[in-house]
Formats: sequence, structure tokens, C-alpha cells
Amino acid sequence: MDPRRSAQDVLRCDLCETPVPPMYCDICHIHLCKACVGEHLSEFAKEHKIVPFGKRGSTTKCPNHSSKISELYCEQCDIPICAQCTSSTQHQGHTFVYIVDILEKQRSVLQKDLQELEKFIFPKYQEIALSIPVQKGTLKTSSQKIASDISKHGEEMHRQIDVIIKNLKSDLDGMDSKYLTALNKHEDEIKHMLSHIIQTIADLKKMLNSDDVGLVSAYKSRNAEFRRLPPKLTITLPSFSPQKINKHQIYEHFGSLSELSIETEEHNYTMDSASTEHSTSERSLIDVPQIVTEINTDYEYVAAVCCLSDDDIWIRGNSNILKLYNIQRGLLKSIQTKSGNCADNIAVIGNGDLVYTDVTNRTVNIVKNKEIETVITLHGWIPKGVYSTPCGDILVAMNNDDWKTPSKVVRYSDFTEKQSIQYNDNGQALYSPYGFAKYISENRNLDICVSDWGARAVVVVNQEGKFRFSYTGLPSSTKKPFGPYGITVDSQSHILIADLGNHGIHIVDRDGQFLRFIDNCHLKKPFGLCVDTRDNLFVTDNNSCIVKKIQYQK
Repeated sequence: MDPRRSAQDVLRCDLCETPVPPMYCDICHIHLCKACVGEHLSEFAKEHKIVPFGKRGSTTKCPNHSSKISELYCEQCDIPICAQCTSSTQHQGHTFVYIVDILEKQRSVLQKDLQELEKFIFPKYQEIALSIPVQKGTLKTSSQKIASDISKHGEEMHRQIDVIIKNLKSDLDGMDSKYLTALNKHEDEIKHMLSHIIQTIADLKKMLNSDDVGLVSAYKSRNAEFRRLPPKLTITLPSFSPQKINKHQIYEHFGSLSELSIETEEHNYTMDSASTEHSTSERSLIDVPQIVTEINTDYEYVAAVCCLSDDDIWIRGNSNILKLYNIQRGLLKSIQTKSGNCADNIAVIGNGDLVYTDVTNRTVNIVKNKEIETVITLHGWIPKGVYSTPCGDILVAMNNDDWKTPSKVVRYSDFTEKQSIQYNDNGQALYSPYGFAKYISENRNLDICVSDWGARAVVVVNQEGKFRFSYTGLPSSTKKPFGPYGITVDSQSHILIADLGNHGIHIVDRDGQFLRFIDNCHLKKPFGLCVDTRDNLFVTDNNSCIVKKIQYQK
């Protein structure tokens, strides 16, 4: 045994045996003291990556060039690559970002999901689980009281009714059994989901502490699944109704048990106002909104805009070309629509793909890399506004060919119609009919907000499609009639509406209360709106080729 090795096998430099070396080569997998780093790097025939010992294992090798380090990430192919890969035909025309940026972005997603699971979803399931033993206790107490009432009433009657008493108690036992079966099944489902949530939380914590890009980038969020809470179990317990004794109709007048009622009520997890206060930092509107930057496009005028990230935005202008701009670097990508028609409205879905509506051929289309897929084709309806929800659904506001038929909003899940919203509870139309522009967004409380120029209003319904309120502008703050166009929402559940004719932006709260009118940023016919993750507002100017980035919150 080497005498320089202690009994505890102290870690040493692989070149000079210096104890506790602070550095590590992630390519050659050897430990190095600071003095030997230069000597190791002098081996020019091989590539090296020297990192602090605590950061070992953070380097990912290129999948195509095993001797190279993956320093970049190809957004189109969704894989880590090395610098040599960027010149290959496989990645020609693709967009590359630094791999550390991807890692940080994905960590942000992991942290957000972990926070939601720990602070909101997991406690909700715990609350449901804790309510089940209480229901069992109520069942026992209620059943004991009913059984006592039956016995007391039975003692007043002749022995001839003993059989009736026995039968009624047997019925009660059967109901109890059904109730317990339902409760036990409900409890098993909750425990099953709790175990999945606990495992997901553990996995997220593990990934947050991991530098394995492959593991982290492969993460697929299950929070949308967990938000769909199990059905609420509503049970109407039986009661006993005694009757006065009638010797000729003893059985009929003794009494009976009401039917056991077990009902399930769907209820999805949503963040209420209290939860929102904890899940997003409280922000306030600034007194004087200001322009942060302006993006000059190649269009004659710009219409719709949506955020791919805080720095990259998709824009639709006066042509059949959709363009992706970076705030600093300018134009990144141009895509011609599948039909050659001008798109009407655009949105970014959860995986970063672009979705747009084509009113000419009545379709909804998704842009995947440079390929375009038609996912929805309508008959008798014209798609206008489009929005992708956090849970993966697509909302489409659409007009009917018949100018007398009111417009509607349709929710699609996996491109299959899931919900249609057209009338209120009194059978009255919610939206204006044919021909008028409509834009759509979903608020954080899952309200669906539609900007309806034909109705001169923003119409808001809840998740079930029940009318909540309409906002028709404030005459005191504008000179011309309210002309709503683009619409978006921010992290504080504010609703922002572009007022085309009055050259400004209305800001209202989630309940339709007016908060602010932005008219100081040289806006001329504001058309499309979107906000980034920092609540910066992007506004398209339909009178020019400019998109303005505006700060309106602290």
C-alpha cells in the first residue's frame, strides 16, 4: 500500500499527490491541485474543462462529438450541442442559446412548480384528506342517533312491528356500508394523488440541485394534472321520520328512512386572491408609465404581438409573414403562413410553439420550427382571437357566417371542442355578431376575458362560462367611444385593454374596477398587447411599424 495514502484514503491530486485538491477536470475526470492545472492544460491534443471540485459533473458532453463540451443549446432540435455542431447542415438556420441560460430558465420552471406544489396544491389535498375522518365521525354520530330514535319509537309499538324495526336497521346498515365504501374509495384516491405529489416534490428538489442538463431539460410539468382536484363528495345522510301508531296500518305509519344521497361535484384547483398574494410579489402601478424601448419592424404597420420570452416577441403585421424579434438583436426568424393569407391573431402555447388564426380558410394553425400544422378547421364559423391557457387548452373567439348569430368562445383540449360559451343564464347573447374584431385572454383566476369591439365592451365570464361583468370604459377618461382591441392580463390579475380610438390603454382589476388609463407614451392606435414575466407591457402601434415596451408597474 502506498505509504502516502492515509487510513482514511485522503483525496489527492492525480498528478502530484497533493492532499485535498480544489480543482477537477470534467473531461478527463481527474483531481488537480492549483499548481498542476497549467500542466494538465498543456496537453493540447485533448479538450479540457477545469472546474472547482464542488462543480464537478456540471459539464455535458456533446452527443455528436464526445470529445467536445456542450456549451450551446439548439432551440429547434431541443438538444445540447458544441460549437462545432453549429456549422453542420443539421443545424443550419437554427437558433442557439448558451446552455447555462437554458439551465437557469428550466430551474425557474422547476422552482415555480415546486412552490405551487408545496404552498398550494399539496395543502389542498391535505385539507381534503383531513375532512374524510370528520365525515366518518359525523356518519357514526348521525347513524347512532337515528338507530336510537328508531328503537325508542319501536318500544311504543306492539311486538308485531319488531320485524319492521329489524328491516329498517338493516337498510340503515346497508346505507352506512355504501357511504363508507364511497368514503374509503375517495380516501384511497386522495392518498394516491398525495403520494404522486410528494414524489414529484422530491423529484423537483432533486432536479433543482442537479446540474444534469439532460435530466432537467427533460422535465415535464404535471402541475396542470394536479390542479384538477378530485370531485367533491357530497352526501345527504338519511333521517328517520316517525309516524303516530295506527294499529291497522302499523308498517305504513311506523316511519321510514330517507334515501342515502352520494353526489360528486367537480372542483378544480385555482389560486384565490389570498393565494395569489403569496404566489406573486405584490406590485403597484407607477404614477407615470414610461417607454423602456421601441422595436422597429419591417412592416408598414403592426397589429398583433405575443411574448415567446422576456426578450423575444412574435409579431403579426400587414403581410402573410409572421416574424420573431429579439429586443436587442432584431429580426430572428420569418415564417410565411401556410395558406399565404394574412394571419388574424397569434399566441404562444406552453412548449413555445406559435399558434395563429386564419380567417380566410377558417383554420387554427401551429408553427413547429418551420413546419405549419393545421389543427382546427371550422365550418360556418370564422376564428378571430386565440389564446393558449397555462393548462394547455386553446381558447378561440369566433364569429358566425350568419350576421344575426351571436359570436362565441370555444375551448379546445387536444384540439377537440371541450366547452362552448355563447349565451348568459337568461339566454341573451354574450358577444356581438358577425364582422367585429374580438381578442381573448384568460386571467389568473381562470376568468375568460373577451375584447369585443362590436359591443364596445370587454366581456368577462368565469371558468364555467357564467357571466361576471362587462367593462365599457370610462367616458371621463376618453374623448371618443370605447374601442377595445388587444387584451392581456398580468401577474396581479389586472386586465389591460387597448383603446384604439382614444390612443391609450385601460387597466382594470379582476372585478372590472377601473385603475388607470395610459395615454402618455405617444401611442397612436394601440392594437395588440402582451406582457412578459416581469409585467412589462408590449404594445403594437397600428399607425406605424413600431412595437413599444412600456413599464407601468414598480
